[in-house]
Amino acid sequence: MHGAESTAGPAADTAAGTAHEGAAALLAAARGGDERAFAALVGRHRRALHLHCYRMLGSFDEAEEALQDTMVRAWRSLHTYAERAPLDHWLHRIATTTCLRAAERRRRAPVSVAEVEQLQPYPDVLLGELDPAVVVEQREAVALAYVAALQLLPATQRAVVILREVLAWSAAEVAGYLGSSVAAVNSSLQRGRATLAARVRRRPERPLSAYERELVRRFVRSWERCDTEALAELLRADAVLRMPPQPMEIHGPQAIAGFYATVPAGGRWDLIRLVETAANGQPALAAYLPDLAGRGGGGPLHAYGVMVLTVTEQGIAEITGFPDPALPARFGLPPIISAGYFRRDR
Repeated sequence: MHGAESTAGPAADTAAGTAHEGAAALLAAARGGDERAFAALVGRHRRALHLHCYRMLGSFDEAEEALQDTMVRAWRSLHTYAERAPLDHWLHRIATTTCLRAAERRRRAPVSVAEVEQLQPYPDVLLGELDPAVVVEQREAVALAYVAALQLLPATQRAVVILREVLAWSAAEVAGYLGSSVAAVNSSLQRGRATLAARVRRRPERPLSAYERELVRRFVRSWERCDTEALAELLRADAVLRMPPQPMEIHGPQAIAGFYATVPAGGRWDLIRLVETAANGQPALAAYLPDLAGRGGGGPLHAYGVMVLTVTEQGIAEITGFPDPALPARFGLPPIISAGYFRRDR
């Protein structure tokens, strides 16, 4: 063991030193006006910054805008970066300020999760760009219910919770950034924690991988057979269905199954086909629908939206539906799928 450590140590130190020198060279070039150097310097932080903006705003689209604004502000103010803190801390400060300003422009704050009309899912395929260890460690912090509940907090309190709980900044760091006191930050954190604890259903700390997959498959099979009873049996007794941006909530297995059997596609849920995917570290289903004007023959099926499922050991606790045809593409899925895809043995 000691021999292995003595061999790996110098190599690791050399690699770290080389990386530091490379970052320093990029920083110097960027400060000299080299936009390519700036892009390379901040590129490795873009996904983490985008996810941070998503947590702050609850919207994938708004997070995209906030990220672009953050990059512009970082480029213009790079000369102010004093290197007293890591670059990613400096970038997260800019991103947080950008998101706080965006939150201030909203019409009003939601008072319930159902009123978080800007809520959108975050594709797991994009989470794959982050360090896997970070994704596992922050599994709860990317869950859709957690992100939705964050939107119920006052914007500054939301920033405190994310910076302290997710990014693990110290109370002193957050206080210095917000121009507040450590006592005020700790008080804000406690209030935020209390709100989240009351709003977020706890998921298992460890992924229920095999169980989740089987439950999703049974959901799809029940859907394909238009079997409302079988679908209802997969839901917890206190299950809830939400469909942002509509401020609606449907409670209970029978009511949820009845909604699917009568409302989507004018009640023709037999025409809707589902493709398994994942969002926010949770199982998800992309929905495809034939052209109803063409009476849904054997033609191609077009993207219809995405459903994100919150799975617990007692069954599906929450379904959040997003009827947006543009969403499946973000999950790496095609906008149009041939009918033959669903006829083959999968």
